[in-house]
Amino acid sequence: MKTHFLAAAALATVLALSGSPASAQTSEITIGITITTTGPAAALGIPERNALDFVPKEIGGVPLKVIVLDDGGDPTAATTNARRFVTESKADIIMGSSTTPPSGAVSDVANEAGVPHFGLAPFPITPKRAKWSVDMPQPVPIMGKVLYEHMKKHNVKTVGYIGYSDSYGDLWFNDLNKQGVPMGLTVVDEERFARPDTSVTGQVLKLVAANPDAILVGASGTAAALPQTELRDRGYKGLIYQTHGAASMDFIRIAGKAAEGVIMASGPVMSPETQPDSALTKKPGLALDTAYEAKYGPNSRSQFAGHSYDAFEVLKRIIPVALKTAKPGTPEFREAIRQALLTEREIPASQGVYNFTETDRYGLDDRSRIILTVKDGKYVPAQ
Repeated sequence: MKTHFLAAAALATVLALSGSPASAQTSEITIGITITTTGPAAALGIPERNALDFVPKEIGGVPLKVIVLDDGGDPTAATTNARRFVTESKADIIMGSSTTPPSGAVSDVANEAGVPHFGLAPFPITPKRAKWSVDMPQPVPIMGKVLYEHMKKHNVKTVGYIGYSDSYGDLWFNDLNKQGVPMGLTVVDEERFARPDTSVTGQVLKLVAANPDAILVGASGTAAALPQTELRDRGYKGLIYQTHGAASMDFIRIAGKAAEGVIMASGPVMSPETQPDSALTKKPGLALDTAYEAKYGPNSRSQFAGHSYDAFEVLKRIIPVALKTAKPGTPEFREAIRQALLTEREIPASQGVYNFTETDRYGLDDRSRIILTVKDGKYVPAQ
């Protein structure tokens, strides 16, 4: 296992994690982040890690000590990382992971230990997880609704579904039935595939045979390009919809010409230039995209970079409030963080404007979504 220490906005040399317990620190705020920088979901975790180059070195006059571990997208590894943050690093805050199953695993540890947790992937926040966890990405119902509305606008009546055979795939298929079907859509076929799969030919052939007006792909990262490419290769001519889990330039790079015409839900960070000046998401979105593309190249912006970046945008508002009543490294500080999340309102970030409550642990509204298509190899607003 490797550890990346971030002593500010840049990652330092990768070091082996010490086996000795860390003492509680009162002169710095410790943040443990478990993300997926290797394996099939690395296209999600790497932008999340890269965005840490542009987050604050200190907040409220207190230095940040950020520890970043790779979990490879494995819930067991994510659980181990989270437990290390709690027991060895005495973390004040935990973030992660990059995909749905390990995010739920991290939430379980955080709620067991009483540590504020910021999820970086859509995951179900059950009552057991609700006290200490919030989630940065847009919840599936907000993003799903804009896709189903687009379907209705374009006279789609029948829909096929292909998604992951895990909790992310379930979230989207369940939402399609909960929101889309009452809007008049009929689901004619459901297919699933595993994240590491390299072929979906069998599933795609069934979808093509069902001949729906549109197909929704419930996948994320570069793996979302697999059914996209296969559907076009097999002659499917209907509309293909992708979730915000696919919103990155890597999707276009992998899918190539098959990406043309896709309809994709996205956070506003993918196109802040097209937002009105009055949009609270415009300034942070431009700040992140400008810095990110200056370092990592033109058109390298990513939905996923926004997730980790925005967690620190929230902390910039929350931590100064918590510091008024407690010191880092104490249970009182962790509780103060939790309480501040409930009292601070209208927190602007690149992906949305956050208003967390006891019952709304996502804290987002319609300001957190846009809809894109791909034209000539670039994302543009969809009509």
